[in-house]
Amino acid sequence: MSEENQTENGQAPSFGLQRTYIKDLSLEMPNAPGIFLEQEGPTVEVSIQVGGQQLAESVFEAVVTATVTTRIGDKVLYLVELSQAGIFEASNIPADQLDPLLGIVCPTMLYPYLRANVADTITRTSLPPLHLSEMNFQALYEQRVAQQQGGDQAQGEDSGLILPPGARN
Repeated sequence: MSEENQTENGQAPSFGLQRTYIKDLSLEMPNAPGIFLEQEGPTVEVSIQVGGQQLAESVFEAVVTATVTTRIGDKVLYLVELSQAGIFEASNIPADQLDPLLGIVCPTMLYPYLRANVADTITRTSLPPLHLSEMNFQALYEQRVAQQQGGDQAQGEDSGLILPPGARN
């Protein structure tokens, strides 16, 4: 094994997805059944957030949450909030690589599950499925790091939240 693939303690880094699961799922259709009579096309708003926590020495939970609000005019057609989580094993990872691993790689692995579960949930309402577009978690991570660097100078604290472009905490 080459020296490049080993950490300070001489062991090779390892990383793997252990399990995926839906941590939270909420569907609201507050204006049904009357909203089904509307002829106007809906507008869709999507918000994505990333979070996580360390569960054990080399075990981490990553969570990607999507909030989808669909309106016809000023009435809500449906509101879906889904948190897709995963348990990841990450051992012998250099400290400077752990945050990008958890902020980019883990959400990227979870996002296809989230997309499928959102589409399935909406389909079960008898409405056409909504297929969420691809997400660039590296760009979101870089945005968070840039906000932290600017915020660290101004506030000195980190919210730990990755926000989509244009959103502010």
